[in-house]
Amino acid sequence: MKQRTLISSAVAVTAAGAITLAGTMVAQAEETGDAALAAAIDAILKDNRLTDSQAGVVVADAETGEVLYDRGGDKRAIPASNDKLFTTAAALEQLGGDFTYATEVTGDRPVDGVVAGDLYLRGAGDPTILEADYDRLAEDLADLGVSTIDGDLVADDTAFDAVRSGAEWGWSDLQYVYAAEISALTVASGDDYNAGSVRVYIEPGAAEGDAATVEMVPANDYVEIVNTATTGASTSISVNRDPHDNVIRVSGTVAAGGDGTYATRSVIEPTQLVADVFADSLADAGITLNGDLRFGEATPQGGELLASHESAPLSELTADVLKPSNASMAEALFKTLGYHDSGQGTFASGKAAVYDALRPYGVDDGPVRIADGSGISRHNMLTAGTITDLLSGVKDASWFGTWYDALPIACEDGTLASRMCGTPAEGNARAKTGSMTSVSALSGYVTDADGRELVFGVVFNDFLYSTVKDIEDKIAAALAGYSASSTEAEITTFANVEEIDMPEEDPNDRLECSWVEPSVC
Repeated sequence: MKQRTLISSAVAVTAAGAITLAGTMVAQAEETGDAALAAAIDAILKDNRLTDSQAGVVVADAETGEVLYDRGGDKRAIPASNDKLFTTAAALEQLGGDFTYATEVTGDRPVDGVVAGDLYLRGAGDPTILEADYDRLAEDLADLGVSTIDGDLVADDTAFDAVRSGAEWGWSDLQYVYAAEISALTVASGDDYNAGSVRVYIEPGAAEGDAATVEMVPANDYVEIVNTATTGASTSISVNRDPHDNVIRVSGTVAAGGDGTYATRSVIEPTQLVADVFADSLADAGITLNGDLRFGEATPQGGELLASHESAPLSELTADVLKPSNASMAEALFKTLGYHDSGQGTFASGKAAVYDALRPYGVDDGPVRIADGSGISRHNMLTAGTITDLLSGVKDASWFGTWYDALPIACEDGTLASRMCGTPAEGNARAKTGSMTSVSALSGYVTDADGRELVFGVVFNDFLYSTVKDIEDKIAAALAGYSASSTEAEITTFANVEEIDMPEEDPNDRLECSWVEPSVC
């Protein structure tokens, strides 16, 4: 603990900790204010799990931008999902809160119920469209009087390029929803909007030893399920997609008499999954498709718009990205930014669009690198200082309220639903998490005990323990409880530094809590 005395000459210290000089007792005075805050954060960062690792921590006044604490704030590090702060802010700036995705069905106007040529299904990147939405598009065609498609069904995903995965996405992650392939024409497996995926539900049979039952959403013939799971005394299920094809293997046991479990897996070439799903939707609507399925061809000019589906506005979708840390939605926004900025939906154009959108808010892209929209790529390099520059810089943006409200709230929702409970940060801190192996981040806003709003950026890299999230939480709690009159000891108490035990090793701690199934948030 840092201390300063009220004297500068030779002194004697009593057993009680007081200072005597010439028979006169002079009380010690502990530092308060910013110096005490810095000392408290320094103490938190002495955690042994951070030994020989990289820590970037910056705290600043949200209104003035004055930096109150800086440890490694200019050091580049992998930000994980803190990258989504930049993607969503740029999207609100460039596209606007009223922006919506439109998925369109075009072709020749039907004559006597027959569409004479090909039917085109054109995607614009909507990562929220569901099987039920494709069913409604087919029903809209039926309501228009369509009964037969004489040509082929063409799935147009050309708004984005054909690069489905980002640079340096780990091969072992590719079957999971946070690394799902990106397509301008896709389908989500549920209302949590994990695009480019299928959800596999496993339920027990009637008695132990019976085969488990498996259902897939969306229903399709594109993905093959190989099920060897059985009904047992407990649930221990493995669900894995083959690395190079769309075969999902389900094995293990599911508990008899229970509700079963589920797992979500990405698919290879989601455009082709959509074509299969929509072909089934047409059949269910009583529409005969005489031709075949074709993919990756642009919709010709001059066709008749026969049906369309519109997504919710970006003002609503932003929370769906940030609170659960939805990677597939963030990647769709990234390429959408590129498409609207340059006419090309690519990683390179998305990167350029993000930089262009955020420079006016004081974000210097010179010393950093953004490689994708979600933070999955280990090519992403941000600094804690750049993150806090963004957080303070956008406070005057017209869309700031939407963005701020979309952030997870400590001990309330999203990826912070179970964090910082019982501390001054509970219901106070709003921040974006970040989780990868040996990477963890937490950056956002918190109001201190004096009512001053602070921004903070915390990025840890290269640690070997499974989690350091409790260290991030201590910093946020210290900021929430801090006041100008607080001593280091008081700030340390706010942060529960001594009370929080070392968490147990958990392999799931490298993931956002919303990515674990069922969710552990």
